[in-house]
Amino acid sequence: MRDMNEGRHPCRRKSKSGHPWPHFSITALLCWVALCCTTLSAQAQEASLLQHILDELGSHTSVRATFTQSRENPALTQPQVSRGQLLFVVGRGMLWQVNDPYRETLALTGGRTARVDEQGLAQPVRGGDRGVAQVSQMLQSMLSGKQEDALRQFDIRAEGSTARWTLRFTPRQERMARVLRHIDLDGDRFLQGIHVELQSGESTQIRFADTRDAGDLSPLEKRSLGMPP
Repeated sequence: MRDMNEGRHPCRRKSKSGHPWPHFSITALLCWVALCCTTLSAQAQEASLLQHILDELGSHTSVRATFTQSRENPALTQPQVSRGQLLFVVGRGMLWQVNDPYRETLALTGGRTARVDEQGLAQPVRGGDRGVAQVSQMLQSMLSGKQEDALRQFDIRAEGSTARWTLRFTPRQERMARVLRHIDLDGDRFLQGIHVELQSGESTQIRFADTRDAGDLSPLEKRSLGMPP
């Protein structure tokens, strides 16, 4: 008498409909689940790194640094280099003081840019340093707990570690993406560099040095940023 199990695959079970389960489909499903878990884990790690970076930067409510800014334009044979110092105050804005090759102080508060004279009087200016102004406004939003503002405008990619990290901001909106390719930030306990890349091929590179907590602000600095005496 023939064994009833003869000719059957020992692991080939049938579904309720009587058809054998397709092993390749189960394998594909397991691979897909594993891929999803890996992706979700990577996204969770990236979100955790981003939050750590923002927490660390936000713990320094006011920061001073010196900067070297280099602008490159395909139409120019040499980059334009300027040097100076800055004061960044969370929730208030930034003073951007150029010392070389000319002298100028800009107050970047919210979406406004003003030129500040030696008496602390501010005169609104159009345009100004748009790359610096955009980064300042973006950082103000994120460090003030308004990450949703930046997330609406940019895809944010966090890489590296808590000791040395990089953030890449790629515009979501088509209108902005026609002009801006991406903005890269890098740092450690403090922001150490900014790189702005435009679709036109123009770029701005800013490196910071002697970055430190600002300490007390002068009456002139407070007045320039619209702070009470």
